[in-house]
Amino acid sequence: MTGLDSIARALAALLAIASLPVMAQQSAIPRIGFLSINSESAMAARVEALRYGLRELGYVEGKSIQIEFRYAAGVADRLGPLSVELLAQKVEVIVTEGPSATRAARQATTIVPIVMGQDPDPVATGFVASLSKPGGNITGLTSLRTDLSAKRVEMLKRAVPKLKLIAVVGARIPGTPDALQQTLVAAQAFGARIHYVELAGPKDLARAFNEAREAGTQAMILLANQVTLSRRSEIAQLALNERLPVMYYTSEFVDDGGLIAYGVNVPDLFRRAATYVDKILKGAKAGELPVEQPTKFELVINLNTAKQIGLTIPQALVYQADRVIE
Repeated sequence: MTGLDSIARALAALLAIASLPVMAQQSAIPRIGFLSINSESAMAARVEALRYGLRELGYVEGKSIQIEFRYAAGVADRLGPLSVELLAQKVEVIVTEGPSATRAARQATTIVPIVMGQDPDPVATGFVASLSKPGGNITGLTSLRTDLSAKRVEMLKRAVPKLKLIAVVGARIPGTPDALQQTLVAAQAFGARIHYVELAGPKDLARAFNEAREAGTQAMILLANQVTLSRRSEIAQLALNERLPVMYYTSEFVDDGGLIAYGVNVPDLFRRAATYVDKILKGAKAGELPVEQPTKFELVINLNTAKQIGLTIPQALVYQADRVIE
C-alpha cells in the first residue's frame, strides 16, 4: 500500500464518520406532543382517535412517528412546565386537548406549531385571528359547543316532558356566558326556567348537586368545561344518588354512566387533528391552515341509567338516538 493509498483511505474514513450525524438526523422520526389538563384515563378515547387518524395517514407509532404525552391530571398549574418539557423533547407539533392546554402551549412557544384538538370558540379566546385565517402558530378544530345549547334543552325537555326548572352548571371560562344565554332563551321558549350553579373546581361538584336539589330542579344541563371532563364517573354517580336527569355536552359522559348527551362527536375531531399534524410535518404553516368545524354530531342515551333513576325515555327519542346504551 502506498502512502497515497493510506491517506485516501484515512480521508474516506473521516468523511464517513463526519456524515454519521447527518444520516442519523435524516433517519430520525418526527416527534409530536400531546398536552392535556386531564388525566390519561379520561383522554383514552381522544388519544385513540388521534392515533387512528395517524394510522389512516400511514404513520406507524414508534417507527414513522413518535408521540410524547403529557397529562396535568386536573392541575392547571402543571400545564406550563409540561409544555416546556415537550419543547425540550424537540417536538415538531403540539396537539392540545382543550383551551387550557392550548393557552399553556402558546405561552411556552410562538414558533412550534400547535394543533387544537378541540376548542369551543378559538376566536373568542384569542388563539386565532379568524377560523379561515388563523395566523400565528395555532390551528386545528373548533367544537362550537355553545351553538348547540338550544338543541340540548329541546332534547332534555323531550326526555322529561314535565320539565319546568333546570339546573345549569358551568365554570367561569370563555364560552360559558354565551352558552348560558342560549340555554336561558331556549328554556323560556319551552316554558321552563333555569337555576345557574357555577363551579370553581372539582370540589364543587357535590355542592352543585346539593344546590340543584334544594332549588327543586327537575333536571340538569352540564355546560362544557375542563373541570368536569375528568370526573365523569363521579358526576354520573352524583346524578344517580339524586335521581336527577342530566344532559351532557359529550357522549364520553354517557359511556361512563351518564344519562343523555347531545353534541359534537369529540373523538372524531381528534381523528381529524391528525390531518393537521400530517400537513405541518410536510411543510405547511399552522397559521395558514383554516380552523375546521365539526361534521359529526350525536345523540347518545343510556337506558340503563334511565331505569336506575326511574325515568322512562319516550320511544320516539330513543329511535332518534345515534347510539343507545342498554
